Amino acid sequence: MTEHVQAVSRPHVEPGKLFIGGEWCEANAKGRRDVVDPSTGKVITTVAEADASDVDAAVTAGRAAFTAWAQTTGRERARILNRVADLIRRREDELVAVESVDVGKPVSLCRAVDVATTAEIYEYYAGLAQTIQGATRHIPIPSHAYTRREPIGVVGAITPFNFPLILSSSKIAPALAAGNAVVHKPAEDTPLSALLMAEILAEAGVPDGVLNVVTGGGPEAGKALLRHPGIDKIAFTGSTQIGRYAAGMAGEALKPVTMELGGNAAQIVFEDADLDKAIGSVIKAFVFNTGQFCMGGPRLLVHRSLHDTVLEILAGAVAGVPVGDPFDPATVVGPMAAERHRAKVEDYVRLAQEEGGRIVTGGERLELGGGYYYRPTVIAGLRDDSRVVQEEIFGPVLTVQSFDTEDEAVAMANGTPYGLAAGLQTRDLARAHRVAARLEAGIVWVNDWAMLDPAIPFGGVKQSGYGREYGPEVLESYTKVKSVVIAL
Repeated sequence: MTEHVQAVSRPHVEPGKLFIGGEWCEANAKGRRDVVDPSTGKVITTVAEADASDVDAAVTAGRAAFTAWAQTTGRERARILNRVADLIRRREDELVAVESVDVGKPVSLCRAVDVATTAEIYEYYAGLAQTIQGATRHIPIPSHAYTRREPIGVVGAITPFNFPLILSSSKIAPALAAGNAVVHKPAEDTPLSALLMAEILAEAGVPDGVLNVVTGGGPEAGKALLRHPGIDKIAFTGSTQIGRYAAGMAGEALKPVTMELGGNAAQIVFEDADLDKAIGSVIKAFVFNTGQFCMGGPRLLVHRSLHDTVLEILAGAVAGVPVGDPFDPATVVGPMAAERHRAKVEDYVRLAQEEGGRIVTGGERLELGGGYYYRPTVIAGLRDDSRVVQEEIFGPVLTVQSFDTEDEAVAMANGTPYGLAAGLQTRDLARAHRVAARLEAGIVWVNDWAMLDPAIPFGGVKQSGYGREYGPEVLESYTKVKSVVIAL
């Protein structure tokens, strides 16, 4: 596998166009946007900059294609989605290279997680495409009554920069499985894999207009998509701040919306935890994807009896995590996706020191090839009400706090506005169930972190959003129920 990873090199990427109605086209205003390699700070290529007129063309294409696609059988949609999965695996190296150069992800991570998971998502929803159905209802009225599950229409999918392949596929695959058309606006910083996936879906047999991709900025293309009267539903993943704005805008037209937003998860290490496994889980939870993971674990709550020992172990282990060129197969942590994201992390680390925090390791940028690198950082000594503890940093930064009792640990874990993920480390099975039930989060992991599968739903509570991704549950968001009652 190592030799295979080594064979992946930085790709040459042609300038990107919009994908509308099965055709590649320039934006109406002929605008272009630079796409930058985060590991070098250099421009990779450019993509078309869509405006409201381009979004309108994409929605029009989606509406024209929707009726015929909605009338295809679940079995036919399943065949196409399975072909998508096959093509993803066939073009694995290409997808790995594009995702890595666009986001700054290590190629080993892209291959094992991003590309592999994307193929699994399409396979999973290919299976579920054949199971969408209504139910007969027995009622006292003399009638034959039943429900139908029908596709909702044209879906506007807006996705973030950190997991472009996975987070777009977690919307597009179930939407198509249910018979919807999609207009996808990827993040302005990381649009390349969305364009490559449009090519793959077209090759797999997705009809023209069923998937449309418009690249561009949020203030123009994103806003136009949210407000377009031809969009029947919005599926959004992004920050809580932008999500609040997007939900309000979509709400003006009473569009149904699913929101997968920010997180600030805590991992609780109890006194009976397997410390070797716990430390590995803690490090993975905050350095995974350079900390740019809404379900990451940037807060460590450790029992007071273990606090000093854990800090000592983390100081050595985190300093030894390989940071560097994402195309080096030995790299574990790559660059931040953009300079502004690194600057935000630097601001939070300075704030932590002002708030009384102590830098255990890291706390500085790494100058490497002009890229946006930041050393994984561990901070101790912060209070619960510290902004650095309360707010989402979205970078490779871990805060460490101690607790004495189970009740205190749960209160601390639940003590932020977020509720996307949470975790705990314990050998006590009863405690695992008891604490998991009390944590305010959409998903709770026990004795590991980031155990995800397309069959397991995830999503937020509180300011981490509403609605679910993954699992059969997500199909409820992409279908509408119609009741039919026939008098007898």
